[in-house]
Amino acid sequence: MSLSLLRVENLRIQFRLDRNRLFDAVKCVSFDIPVNSTVALVGESGSGKTVSAMAIMGLLPKESALVSPDSLIIYGGQNLLRADAGQLRGLRGKDIAMIFQEPMTSLNPVIRIGDQIAESLMVHFRQPKDQALVRTLELLNEVGIPDAKRRLRFYPHELSGGQQQRVMIAMAIACEPKLLIADEPTTALDVTIQRQILDLIASLQLRRQMSVLFITHDLDVVGEIADHVVVMQNGEIKESGTAAAIFNTPQHAYTKALLACRPRIDQRPARLPVIEDFLNGNTAPIQQTERNRGIDDADSVLLEAKGVTKDFMVRQGVFSKRPFRAVNNVSFALPKGKTVGLVGESGSGKSTLGLTLMRLHTATAGEVFMDGKNLLALSIPQFQAYRRRIQIIFQNPYASLNPRFNVEKILTEPMIIHGIGLNERERRDMAIALLDKVGMPSTTLGKYPHEFSGGQRQRIAIARCLTMKPDVLICDESVSALDVSIQAQVLNLLQDLQDEFGMSYLFISHDLAVVKYISDYVLVMQDGEVVERGSPDEIYLRPQHAYTKQLLAAIPTGWSNNST
Repeated sequence: MSLSLLRVENLRIQFRLDRNRLFDAVKCVSFDIPVNSTVALVGESGSGKTVSAMAIMGLLPKESALVSPDSLIIYGGQNLLRADAGQLRGLRGKDIAMIFQEPMTSLNPVIRIGDQIAESLMVHFRQPKDQALVRTLELLNEVGIPDAKRRLRFYPHELSGGQQQRVMIAMAIACEPKLLIADEPTTALDVTIQRQILDLIASLQLRRQMSVLFITHDLDVVGEIADHVVVMQNGEIKESGTAAAIFNTPQHAYTKALLACRPRIDQRPARLPVIEDFLNGNTAPIQQTERNRGIDDADSVLLEAKGVTKDFMVRQGVFSKRPFRAVNNVSFALPKGKTVGLVGESGSGKSTLGLTLMRLHTATAGEVFMDGKNLLALSIPQFQAYRRRIQIIFQNPYASLNPRFNVEKILTEPMIIHGIGLNERERRDMAIALLDKVGMPSTTLGKYPHEFSGGQRQRIAIARCLTMKPDVLICDESVSALDVSIQAQVLNLLQDLQDEFGMSYLFISHDLAVVKYISDYVLVMQDGEVVERGSPDEIYLRPQHAYTKQLLAAIPTGWSNNST
């Protein structure tokens, strides 16, 4: 291995749960970050990746984090774990910089982005503000912010998610650090924006000769950017080595599982393998025959949308407004027991269409037929019966589950509203049965949303939808931000439920690999319009529209693409 820029040795971190209990978050972790190299730290949520990075930055909470006295983080011959606050302030931003996972919570919402970037130049290099703003403009141009001079005066909320992430990168590289830590910088971004961010980080690393510690749970992304890979699980390193070795000849069962869990463009197994399959030595799902997908003329149509259009009024100037067309003349049929995939970037109108179908948005024009009735023309009392039959799983289960309700109340409240169950005991028994259906124990009933992982919360959200025994389930980015292993579990669960109950899914996502795996028919949306439609295999093998081709070209393909 080449000369080391930073070395982590025997890093052990515990968090204080209460006065008497400690939680081991990182256990004896050791790895090197070579000069001018990219090291990927890979693992699921809770594996200790971000905690390790926070230790490098000196950002662990002093009141609750306990670092072992024999742990070492060596940079420039100094143990950063023994550095005082002044020394760390001098290093942070200047020598070691970090891109955080969620830019909207990391950027100050009340300070213009130009001033936020300029601040680090003024602090570390003592530059006057006008000189720092000139350099800030150069940085915004370097990271590809369009019309950078005008956007210097923008606030963070006025930028898209991809632009906010570019601002974070500009801020991180402002002082030309020797080490850039990127913590899940592409999670939940559109595939095209993800491609832009990955290419940007790779080009900056090459051009500035800096090292990068890239933290992620997605091995397809890792294969395109990393020289070395460190795989973590439950606070421990399970495997490490060159990217070629990890991808071509993985040794540990956990690494093999991470590589196999994600849906692939060229395969559609009847069931996705999950982490437990590999850890238990059961890899039979990989050898299963592929699941047949597609829609036949004989399939009965359950729901049909015709010319659905949705306009929003947006402010123009101080006193006037103008209409903005979010969904434009969209038509499609959803057969019983089938899945229609709706794919496109943020802002394409996917979620707006789903919410309009449920009448959570009022349609500007169009019709939605079910049982021969136009749902958009029904009165509220008439539509009430259809609310039970059309349910939605939202992208963020933590935001959609009431944090003050325990799981029992979350599941039984819809039953009470819709008159399901004769009494409290029967509704409780139904809730237990639903939890069992989604793979959760009955002890879940007394717990609250914050006590569960993201994947468990999503299972609870699915169980809540099932209380209505719906015919149509709208899945709005329901697996986008989940770890690949949890994503596989949820996709398997959705498929099992569809097989058992014959439900129809409208599956909304920007992840083309997931859409291809689960869909019988695919609609590609851009700027509120459907620009291409057809069977998943036809669209993925022979895309016709330039936008579809652009989306497919942006999909990370792992080490195979990196090595060509």
